[in-house]
Amino acid sequence: MTLTRQMTFWLLTFIGVIACLWILREILLPFVAGMALAYLLDPTTSRLERFGVERFIAALVMIGLVVLAFIFLVLLIAPILGTQLWQFIDNMPGYASRLQALITDPNREWLRKIVGEGITETQVGDLVRQGAGWLATFLRSLWSGGQALISIFSLFVVTPIVAYYLLSDWSRMIDVVDGWVPLHQRETVRALGREVNAAIAGFLRGQTAVCLILGSFYAVSLTLAGLNFGLLIGLVSGLITFIPYVGSMTGLVLAGGVAIAQFFPEWVPIATVLAIFFVGQFVEGYVLQPKLVGESVGLHPVWLIFALFAFGYLFGFVGLLLAVPLAAAIGVLLRFGLRRYLASPFYTGETVSPAKPVPLEPGNRPR
Repeated sequence: MTLTRQMTFWLLTFIGVIACLWILREILLPFVAGMALAYLLDPTTSRLERFGVERFIAALVMIGLVVLAFIFLVLLIAPILGTQLWQFIDNMPGYASRLQALITDPNREWLRKIVGEGITETQVGDLVRQGAGWLATFLRSLWSGGQALISIFSLFVVTPIVAYYLLSDWSRMIDVVDGWVPLHQRETVRALGREVNAAIAGFLRGQTAVCLILGSFYAVSLTLAGLNFGLLIGLVSGLITFIPYVGSMTGLVLAGGVAIAQFFPEWVPIATVLAIFFVGQFVEGYVLQPKLVGESVGLHPVWLIFALFAFGYLFGFVGLLLAVPLAAAIGVLLRFGLRRYLASPFYTGETVSPAKPVPLEPGNRPR
């Protein structure tokens, strides 16, 4: 198979996959979530299997533990988070009015100089309304793009079932797919597969641990600092940390705005809230990211942010789940293609000379 035919084949395959995702995007959520859950639990399941536990039993135990932990967290935290969420929505107009009054107060000229000389209360109100409208539109787009075929209830029913079957047959599926690869390209494809797996595993599993640690830290610290809705803001900030820099900045803006509206003119609690996020950023950048995620992931933050926004826009919540593995796979393939290009005669300018015939020794001449 020539290089042109190979490129045509893989390009058509890629287009076909994207087309299938686009057509089936409304029903893919529980299946993609189940696949992601199976991928996360595969190392622990394989470790149990090496200890002598049957694969299907190990998969059943892991899925059962995840379901029980999820139910426990929902029963424990969901009522608190639900209450705080509704209270936060109810208090948002009051906080916005409080911030408007602080900014437009003629006795605080220094603040007016920071945010703008010609700013008025009407302009601040328009800005707040535009931000609230953008947030509402974004949440509605995620909801409409992330609905399953029947309802959100199907997500919690179908996902564990899909995850169990995928987890039980994970090794078998890998072997079957490996058997489909052409023999003369099998080692190259295996090397690329290992590189893609390292990139996805390094980021997905490591970043999940980072999100959980930071979410717990922000939630506990903000609550102890006395910030209203500290638990809600902290957990949301930790979860959004999956997107580099976006989660911490979102949490900083939300917590800072609530702190100013709640505590002003007392600066100590406001500074405490801001310090919590600066400490979280320091711990994330210098401790958690190097230890849990590492530098061998190969996913640049800008490329990752673009992938999350692009796939989220195209496929909704399903796109957010697929963004990281697809971005990692595309990055690995692009680096592989670049390496091949840099080693090719097209880049080096060297011409491939035909092999010279090897002279035969007198004793090896044909008779």
